[in-house]
Amino acid sequence: MSTKGIQDPAIRSFLEGPRFATIATIDADGAPFSAVVWYVLEGDTIIVNSAEGRRWPTNLRRDPRVSFTVEDGYDYVQILGNAHLDDNQDRAQAQMALIAARYLHDPEELAKSVAGFRTQHRVAIHITPRAVFAGGSAAIKRIKAQE
Repeated sequence: MSTKGIQDPAIRSFLEGPRFATIATIDADGAPFSAVVWYVLEGDTIIVNSAEGRRWPTNLRRDPRVSFTVEDGYDYVQILGNAHLDDNQDRAQAQMALIAARYLHDPEELAKSVAGFRTQHRVAIHITPRAVFAGGSAAIKRIKAQE
């Protein structure tokens, strides 16, 4: 793989598949906390979304450092970065609907889920990569996002 970070074609192709991700944040006592999330890739940014009040967005408000991992068996991409939280409800709800459409293919199920999300205060979370690791069938690589 090249040193293009998240722009590397193999990494982008892997991330563009509708896989689940694990986001790891830091609790107030310094312990790690992980959650499984949906996501979408927009340019060089990973977008995730959550209902307000969950533990991991609360952690990100205090400490924006994040580890974000997408895996498929032994193949994986891990992104270390910083999160920016956006509380604007118009943007957060629109992004949640976009993310949900990536995972829910039945129109009736999608509409029901989006209606449920609209009853919640949502938070859009943008993850800016600092470093990218890729592993699996190829050797593990550490790719700086700036390169």
